[in-house]
Amino acid sequence: MIAQEPLAHPRRRAAVLFVFVTVAIDMLAFGIIIPVLPHLIVDLIGGSIAKAAVWSSGFGTLFMLTQFVFSPIQGALSDRFGRRTVILISSLGLGVDFIVMALAPVLWLLFVGRAVSGMCAASLSTANAYISDITPREKRAAAFGTLGGAFALGFIVGPALGGFLGHLSIRLPFWVAAGLSLLNFCYGFFVLPESHPKERRSTHIDWRQANPLGSLILLRRYPQVFALAVVFFLLALAQFALNSTYVLYTDYRYGWGPQIVGYSLGAVGLCTGVVQAVLVRRWMPWLGERRMMLAGVALLIVGYAVFGFASEAWMFLAGIPFLCLGGLAGPSAQSMITHQVDPGEQGRLQGALSSLQSLAGIIGPALFANLFALFIGDHAPTRHLPGAAFVLAALLALVALLLTERATRGMLVHSQVAEPSAT
Repeated sequence: MIAQEPLAHPRRRAAVLFVFVTVAIDMLAFGIIIPVLPHLIVDLIGGSIAKAAVWSSGFGTLFMLTQFVFSPIQGALSDRFGRRTVILISSLGLGVDFIVMALAPVLWLLFVGRAVSGMCAASLSTANAYISDITPREKRAAAFGTLGGAFALGFIVGPALGGFLGHLSIRLPFWVAAGLSLLNFCYGFFVLPESHPKERRSTHIDWRQANPLGSLILLRRYPQVFALAVVFFLLALAQFALNSTYVLYTDYRYGWGPQIVGYSLGAVGLCTGVVQAVLVRRWMPWLGERRMMLAGVALLIVGYAVFGFASEAWMFLAGIPFLCLGGLAGPSAQSMITHQVDPGEQGRLQGALSSLQSLAGIIGPALFANLFALFIGDHAPTRHLPGAAFVLAALLALVALLLTERATRGMLVHSQVAEPSAT
């Protein structure tokens, strides 16, 4: 097996910085349009808020569905043609697509633009593969944590900036998002080196695996990877309890208005960013990947349970630190998974993981939103339980904890890459 040689240190540092900036700008660009997209839909359909709500949910599902389909395709393309090419084309595509959305005079064109955004956003899997290429095994969890911090940073700043810009003009955030993506493309074109040399690339693209279902074949070839991928999916699915019900739940149970919700979500994003970008790096040498992942999942269980049963607002706020510290689990899981897979398959691996996250995004919103509605209604199956969605998230995290303990028992995370099984 070919040993993995990271890029020379100064070039690696510049490359890591670019990938960090790419993820942050991509998330910032998407975050900017969150506050204005529903209002633009209202304008394009003639002012019906009820219809706009239906269309907005369709836009969200479409975005996640295209990510689900195209993440493994981009991963396979990056294994064949290199990470740099795929990342740059995606950045350029996002910039052009945001311009199309800014100019869209009709709803169907905006809908197409949202689909293209999902395709280009699938390059996050390639960014993860790039980090796997250039980062030594023992430092990957910290590097993935840094990417998680970039992700959180984009979603902290983006919606606030989008709300401010949208107050000036409803289409201005789309222009700013386009400018950010195109500037990032220009920066990467001159700065970003290739991390996946030709001698390590796939000689062809196996289209049976370059799709969201076929990519699972790759995961099944590595039994420990498959088990951890199931954990990855369960944790991603549980997170949508937060994304789907937070605003309505805190309004229903504690009477929080938009301002308090905004402040609390900003605190969640900020704390999550600090955990992933700072604490993962500092605690990894002390805890190791396996113990850090187990601790992170255990803290997630506590956080979700507190959210689900908190009868007072201060109790709910007390659960935020536990939930944010649960962010220790994700980078550790990704790092351990990469240790088990050949360097030539890292792109397809990250594409498969991104597809699992997108699949969670397709299932999660409807699951948790309907569960919330069911348990606050007159026909709740047992008793009035507004936090049922968070309780289910805690149960999913508990299953993930049990699977993690079993799957990682005896795993040599810093040893030579495991050979695939015969299955």
